[in-house]
Amino acid sequence: MANSSTGGPQKRNSVKAPLIFSAVLALIAGVATMIFATGGAEQELRFDLGLIAVGIAFIASLLVSSLLLMTEKPNPEHLSQGSGIHRSSAKIPGGAGHVGRPASSAPDTTDTADDSPRPTDPTA
Repeated sequence: MANSSTGGPQKRNSVKAPLIFSAVLALIAGVATMIFATGGAEQELRFDLGLIAVGIAFIASLLVSSLLLMTEKPNPEHLSQGSGIHRSSAKIPGGAGHVGRPASSAPDTTDTADDSPRPTDPTA
């Protein structure tokens, strides 16, 4: 078994289960297609259509089952901590955790050199 970054064992998904499921489903689809495509009891079985149905059913069911296994995979615990662009905004200085609090270390933005009133009209 592989070890995760925290040192504990990590569960690995097996390939056997989707392959066996897909093979059984493909055989059922192939046999059903051979029987139902004959058109009666006096005619030969349609092996060509049965093989086509086996191939299509195997590939389609293997694809669906593998996609379902991939969506089940849980994320490692360290990914939920957030260290970069996906950090919790409450922990960022000046982020959402600081909204409404008085800014004790905010820089003084008053301009003492120009005390003239600013025009409100942008064309003035």
